[in-house]
Amino acid sequence: MKFKTEINVEKYNAPALSKGLDILELLATKSEGMKKSEIASELKRSVSEIFRMLAVLTDRGYVGIDPLSEKYSLTLKMFEQAHKNPPIKRLTNVAAHLMADLAVRLNQSVHLAVLYGSNILVIAQNDPPGNNVTSVRLGARVPITLTASGAALVSHMPKHRRAEICAGVEFATRDHKTVFEESVDQVISTGVCVSPSMVIEGVQNISVPIFDYSGLVVASLTIPYIQRLISTNDPDLDEAKTALAETGQNISIQLGVGVSTQ
Repeated sequence: MKFKTEINVEKYNAPALSKGLDILELLATKSEGMKKSEIASELKRSVSEIFRMLAVLTDRGYVGIDPLSEKYSLTLKMFEQAHKNPPIKRLTNVAAHLMADLAVRLNQSVHLAVLYGSNILVIAQNDPPGNNVTSVRLGARVPITLTASGAALVSHMPKHRRAEICAGVEFATRDHKTVFEESVDQVISTGVCVSPSMVIEGVQNISVPIFDYSGLVVASLTIPYIQRLISTNDPDLDEAKTALAETGQNISIQLGVGVSTQ
């Protein structure tokens, strides 16, 4: 008796699904997003076909649109729903023990964040063993211009792309934007930024970018540094800054930074 070992592709062809997957795969390679006309041209489809598919993908939350640039880009819905996005899982697995060690060594909380539209999204977080901590909860979303994490995340982007992302923050003040741009400049020039928290008085945020094998910034590692009045043995701000930079570099190395041949 013969068993059928191959699927009849024609019989099970699903054109709409194929078009949707084509769009998702294309957008996955375009960090700056694409307009629907550009997507249609790249995929050799009509704009009306692409528009219908984008409407569904946007409605389901897999794709987002920037109202200013009219560009579509991928969201992190898959991560938020199931935490099964392989790059995110790889990132958190690599960072986990290094973050835990850093939190204990510095007696400070530390968190890992990725870009989510015009916000940062915290995907990993560790607290020190002490009682007095200031931390950002796992899964928190914070407007990018209010964070040192955001400055590190966009530090290596073209200026116009940074402007597009920041434009999505509705309530950012001129002071917020000034501090944010100063933080971006710090990361560009020194690889790390230290800036006063724009959310909690007295906190100094220290942040560094995390790079993948291709040299792209995929995350940021941040310490909301606090100075305790009764813990005189805590490492000072400069020591924390150095330790964070070293940990960020170690995470990037484990993600393969510098090994890409392209």
